[in-house]
Amino acid sequence: MATTRYYGTGRRKSSVARVYLMPGTGKVTINKRDIDEYLGLETLKAIVRQPLVATGTVDKFDVLVNVKGGGYSGQAGAIRHGIARALLQADSEYRPVLKSAGYLTRDPRMKERKKYGLKAARRAPQFSKR
Repeated sequence: MATTRYYGTGRRKSSVARVYLMPGTGKVTINKRDIDEYLGLETLKAIVRQPLVATGTVDKFDVLVNVKGGGYSGQAGAIRHGIARALLQADSEYRPVLKSAGYLTRDPRMKERKKYGLKAARRAPQFSKR
């Protein structure tokens, strides 16, 4: 009983998502929990489902996700990136749709490093004349 599984790795900030797509009914499982249980905000759930909605495959694939690192927003972005990459494995004809929507592009924005003499990346110590 060999079921076909399509794999995609998604990254965003410090989050890494390993995404598996399997033919099914559209159930999304993140870290062995349902998407509604794992992600509280509706906007984050919508972000995760964007590639599936764009390609019209919401009810064709079950999504199994292993994600670690970062916060909920970064993890949602990583999952979206991974789903888009896995959809390419499933069918390469989805590429123009996913590419034009920007789901295949790895978001390069990262946290800026703290500099010496400052309290944060750009936050300087409070100035006092005396």
